[in-house]
Amino acid sequence: MDVIVGGGKYGVEAARFLEKRSRDYVIIDRNPECLAMRELDLVRVDSIEEVKEGRYFLKGGIEILPSLLKFKPEYIFPTAPLHVAAEALRLKFDLKPWNEVLDCIIGNLPARVVVSAGRGSVVVSYNRDADCLEKCSAPDICPVTKIKKPCPMHDLVKFAYPDAFVLISRQLEPGLGAISGEELAKLMKQAEKREKIVVATACRCHGVITALKRA
Repeated sequence: MDVIVGGGKYGVEAARFLEKRSRDYVIIDRNPECLAMRELDLVRVDSIEEVKEGRYFLKGGIEILPSLLKFKPEYIFPTAPLHVAAEALRLKFDLKPWNEVLDCIIGNLPARVVVSAGRGSVVVSYNRDADCLEKCSAPDICPVTKIKKPCPMHDLVKFAYPDAFVLISRQLEPGLGAISGEELAKLMKQAEKREKIVVATACRCHGVITALKRA
């Protein structure tokens, strides 16, 4: 049972990818009239207990993602417009931004990859100043900037803050990536014991780093 966070355009693309491979999934979104409900043949349920085999829509936000880990999803598609893993941690453990560590992280990153920073998060990209191509295969040489990447962004993030828990968004097809459900479950267990934690989600080209601490 895979999990798609967000029922918009990219959530629908993730669902179609899974359907072509005959995989079960559940989509979570706060909007019961979202694009996924209009375009996909989904069973709408009101609680996690109703999710069995099949393709489901469950109304709700990031706060229910940790509970869905009991299904041991292979893929989690973080298509919502926020740092899904960090938000799941923040809500589950009542964390707040750890702003003091941001300067340390930014200081270890090339200035040309930093898109924005603040409120506990740093957004990074090898294509900082332009739009990416649709369905890009993320080659070593960026087709927009024409610059060769020195390393995958997830490796650069790990270099910038070695203690960060980096979730790698692996490309399943051009333009579509997912993180590992097993890795997210490990992150949740680590966060239970930590007063402070830095979590990042990154693919080969882009990433977001979020620093959190106990409230």
